[in-house]
Amino acid sequence: MTTTPRGEDRRPRPTTGTLHHVEIWVADLDRAVVSFGALLEALGYTPFQCWAAGRSWRLGATYLVVERSPALTAGHHDRLRPGLNHLAFHVEGRDALDRLVGDVLGHGWTLMYPDRHPHAGGEQTYAAYLENDDGFEVELVATDPPEPGGASQA
Repeated sequence: MTTTPRGEDRRPRPTTGTLHHVEIWVADLDRAVVSFGALLEALGYTPFQCWAAGRSWRLGATYLVVERSPALTAGHHDRLRPGLNHLAFHVEGRDALDRLVGDVLGHGWTLMYPDRHPHAGGEQTYAAYLENDDGFEVELVATDPPEPGGASQA
């Protein structure tokens, strides 16, 4: 965080409704740090907090936490149960999305729907759907959608 000598925060104040943070409880912290750390840092997040049971990464005013809480009541995540299904992030452009996917596939993430990638969400989208070794899903959506009529850069 950049501060003035008087300790004033120079970051713009977040607007009402902006996410403050998301906390994800995980069964295996080390595995989550590998997969989420690689993905979040590729998206521009920076390490923020570190403690025995968790880690966090920050981008602007928002941060994401992975934690191995002692209060867990199950040993695994199931995105098909009630609760959080997936996180979705903007990625600045199709080329950046393709590079990012290539970078994180070796860090605990696999491509979902590879036969329909990058249009698994329909021809009007350019996105990657990833799942990590613990079953968490992340959707990466290019900010420059395909041309009307289905033409795409790839």
